[in-house]
Amino acid sequence: MSTKSTISLVLPVFNEEENIEHAVQLCGAALAQYSRDYEIIVVDDASTDRSAAIVERLRKEDSHLVLIRHSTNQKLGAALRSGFSAARMALVLYMDADLPVDPNDIGRALRAMEVTRADVIAGYRFDRTTEGVQRSIYSSVYNGLIGLLFGMPYRDINFAFKLMKAEVLDVIELKSEGSLIDAELILKAKNLGFTVQQVGLDYFPRSKGRSSLSSPGVIFKIFRELFLLYPDIRHPRRKSSAEHRVPDTSPPEILGR
Repeated sequence: MSTKSTISLVLPVFNEEENIEHAVQLCGAALAQYSRDYEIIVVDDASTDRSAAIVERLRKEDSHLVLIRHSTNQKLGAALRSGFSAARMALVLYMDADLPVDPNDIGRALRAMEVTRADVIAGYRFDRTTEGVQRSIYSSVYNGLIGLLFGMPYRDINFAFKLMKAEVLDVIELKSEGSLIDAELILKAKNLGFTVQQVGLDYFPRSKGRSSLSSPGVIFKIFRELFLLYPDIRHPRRKSSAEHRVPDTSPPEILGR
């Protein structure tokens, strides 16, 4: 952007010991280039591997790094809500720790936000066929269903690259526990009058570690939450000023501040 902004990057993590250090290093370099100031908020959702220990080591060497630890696994929705609640910068970006996109695309997203004057920039994959036929079919069906139910056809609504102004998160009440949170965020932002734009990005399939986000259990939970939350997503309420950034009554452990 013409005048660099400040950015909070939220990285939800569950058993990403093979990826997290690489992600923090590359994202930090990109954020240093494209922002005036930044923080990287890693939300460890009760990993059973060395993910949290790696981030804790890196945190001691990098003042930009914040570690949030869940004592029990709470899934993607809860991890993102923890990260979003802790974010302190003017813009908030959410990405996956296995780096499905080049972190330098942050600059492209910032430029798209400036050009279009959007409140939210949502990335979509130019080509996702490399992740397999089954997942491509799941995605097409899901995106089609979201378009049918909400009248908002989005490409790749669940893709983990979303840049938004902090005020969007200040007024949206996110309730999804699982992976529906991607769609909930975009749909509620749109229904509350925010401008959402999409930008196409080159996609890199996971090369290390294992994703659990396409398991039958995750897919079942998405459709269950979609059924339960449909009225709330269709007609969301705007949080009052008294509710903005209200601390959790039982907050997770936050290290780095």
